[in-house]
Amino acid sequence: MDKIILIFIIGIGLSLITALGDSFVKSASLQNGFSGWKLLMIGSLIWGATAFGWFFIMKRIKLSTAVVLYSVSLVTFATLISIFYFKEKIVPLEIAGIVMAIASLIILARFA
Repeated sequence: MDKIILIFIIGIGLSLITALGDSFVKSASLQNGFSGWKLLMIGSLIWGATAFGWFFIMKRIKLSTAVVLYSVSLVTFATLISIFYFKEKIVPLEIAGIVMAIASLIILARFA
């Protein structure tokens, strides 16, 4: 497998884990007062743990490419979680934006 593809797969996996952390933080925010503090802490620990993985990815690809990889994949996973787990609605314009973001990631992968 090509080295850059493996790095992209690992980065996308880290974004999925980060989106999981986001879902813990969102669940904590839905609690009354500060009663969701345990969920908040779990989400924060997940965020911190993924930073170590991104450290190694950033050693191998340009920062600009890593940031786009992270942003696009995180937005995609967070949107899926918001739709299917939190039952939030998204509009067609948001879907079009996500599709264009994914297309930009494919283009970047060719030149990374």
